Amino acid sequence: MSVRTALGATVTLTAALVSLPAYAQSVDLDALREATAVFADVDAALAAGYIEDPSGACISAAMEGLPPEMGAMGIHYLNPALLGLNAPGERVDGTGINTDWAQPSILVYEPQADGSLELVAVENLVWQAAWAAAGNTAPPSINGKVWDTMADDMASDADEAHGFAPHFDQHVWLQRENPAGVYASFNPAVSCGS
Repeated sequence: MSVRTALGATVTLTAALVSLPAYAQSVDLDALREATAVFADVDAALAAGYIEDPSGACISAAMEGLPPEMGAMGIHYLNPALLGLNAPGERVDGTGINTDWAQPSILVYEPQADGSLELVAVENLVWQAAWAAAGNTAPPSINGKVWDTMADDMASDADEAHGFAPHFDQHVWLQRENPAGVYASFNPAVSCGS
């Protein structure tokens, strides 16, 4: 395979030198921003089957024990059908392996001073067991970024998976520029307010 570099040189790659995850996606972020703009109105998200995370919490880095300057994620709205949620148990678990970014499993909103919500990011989450059962041997990726792996470390007192069964997840900050990067977990430009 030949690839033209930013400097105009042509480089030939061989399969032996290229190691991509089994499910690597190339996504046009501008097109994705347009496709998910309908969810800027939280009522449209509710009508499409999304529900507010039952905790109702606005997730900030500080509440996760991380430096406050990392910012926040926001309030998560989940699509139970896309996540394939199982009956309540010790940990939130499911069978969903949705990787369709135009119909993400999770929408992330920032609470505004007037009580409204502003869409700031989309997120997908796939359950590790379901992902493996579907024949996948590596985590999914988007535009070369392998999704984050989340699993609780039983040797620590922290809950690294936030009450969820082992999963892969990935935020994409489309509606709010993120100084930490478009694929970072937290956004310093997002706040949970006071």
